[in-house]
Amino acid sequence: MPHTASDDLAATIGKLLPFLRRYARALTGSQETGDRYAAATLEAVLENTDTITGDARVDLFHAFHIVWSSAGAPTGEADTRFSAIAQAHMANLTPNSREALLLKAIEGFTPAEVGQIMGVGTEEALHLIAVAMEEMEAALAGRVMVIEDEAIIAMDISSIVAEMGHSVTGIARTRTEAVTLAASEKPDLILADIQLADNSSGIDAVNDILAQFADIPVIFISAFPERLLTGDKPEPAFLITKPFSEDQVRSAVSQAMFFASTETLHA
Repeated sequence: MPHTASDDLAATIGKLLPFLRRYARALTGSQETGDRYAAATLEAVLENTDTITGDARVDLFHAFHIVWSSAGAPTGEADTRFSAIAQAHMANLTPNSREALLLKAIEGFTPAEVGQIMGVGTEEALHLIAVAMEEMEAALAGRVMVIEDEAIIAMDISSIVAEMGHSVTGIARTRTEAVTLAASEKPDLILADIQLADNSSGIDAVNDILAQFADIPVIFISAFPERLLTGDKPEPAFLITKPFSEDQVRSAVSQAMFFASTETLHA
């Protein structure tokens, strides 16, 4: 069978799908709901290939925006305790600001592209992004633990977190160090790399810690996010791609703090 333009489009969308699913999961608060609307978007795009006319990534996310907005911009049935808390808090955010922030800081779209995706002007997109950052950063401050074996990256993350008003409990370079550090001072949030200094796994380190403290939100940092965005449960609610920007870290930390349990956070 000859190779067609439809085959090229399907391949392009296939590469973008993990990132659309990440966005949909964060936006709806539910992996199941996010996947449902991502799937509906794919069906709509493949049925009408004229939807993708320029930048495939922008057009795909715009198609998702139309599908999701047309359904009433729903959130999902909470699949975790954190998702339930997230849904309760989302009602207090300025409408559309969370969507704009996720597109800019997590998915890396420019303000102009955010505007294209949401169907608003660039200035309006910038305003929504700024509002979301202010509302989230003002909400809560807490103790943050960093699991990262590269010293410069660890210091960069710690500096960003401290400037946001959070305290850093420490930096762990290995699985063993991470478990020990968490036991000495329980964090309110964990930022964890996947591959650690002694070839141990940041995922294993987090699982060890969560076996002791089940109520800690986690942000994973990875150069290969598609390895975590596989469709298998559980998937991370917060995932930063290396190399990351300060905006990405600030956004993910603000969201995780804002949508996590308030019981252990310190203002």
